[in-house]
Amino acid sequence: MQNPPVQTYTAAQVREAEAPFLERGVPLMARAAEALAAEAVTLLTARRGGIGGAGVRGARVLVLAGSGNNGADALFAAELLAGQGAGLCILPTSDRLHPEALEAALARGADLRPVDELPEVVTGLARAADLILDGILGTGNTAGPALRGAARTTVAAIAPVLSGEHPPLVVAVDLPSGIGVDDGSVPDPMVLRADLTVTFGGCKPGLLTHPGADYAGRVVVADIGIGVELERIRRRDLA
Repeated sequence: MQNPPVQTYTAAQVREAEAPFLERGVPLMARAAEALAAEAVTLLTARRGGIGGAGVRGARVLVLAGSGNNGADALFAAELLAGQGAGLCILPTSDRLHPEALEAALARGADLRPVDELPEVVTGLARAADLILDGILGTGNTAGPALRGAARTTVAAIAPVLSGEHPPLVVAVDLPSGIGVDDGSVPDPMVLRADLTVTFGGCKPGLLTHPGADYAGRVVVADIGIGVELERIRRRDLA
């Protein structure tokens, strides 16, 4: 028996659905980070063994953090993983990271690298990592999906590691950075291929549309409490 088709929602629909919750102070980012961390724990435990989160202890987590909410989600999730014994290294792709998220990760002993870190150092950090959180770009990106500047340089230095022996796990935060959220376009192939994408609130079309779907890996939709509003908006837009 075939599975029913997955309902998808555009970036604009997701942003609209989130807005009233954010205005009321509902902690959507905390919910997203908790869901992301939980999925990362499951992946690390499956690869490294252990029960009850023991697979996280001693794991090396490399956080690729952009300036938007996806970077913040990644940093807050990494802080939760550090609370279970993971070691953190942050590779920022912007000088402007979410201040509270960055502070939380640094308070857990995270190693913050410069935006212009040498490519060979980035490659070494990726090779040493057990898990990479890709939080460079998200649904709020309006400049087109292709990575630019420090983000592209960082991904270019990491990409060869993924085709080597014992590559790190890659978890995309909401969507793999560099794919079109609504159309699955990949204007530049410099995109990290994820083992898992944890997307928030509802599935985005680009995660199921080729060629973007080829980079998403397994897709998990994390419920952050906006589902009813999101479906109302979708039905309105169909009317």
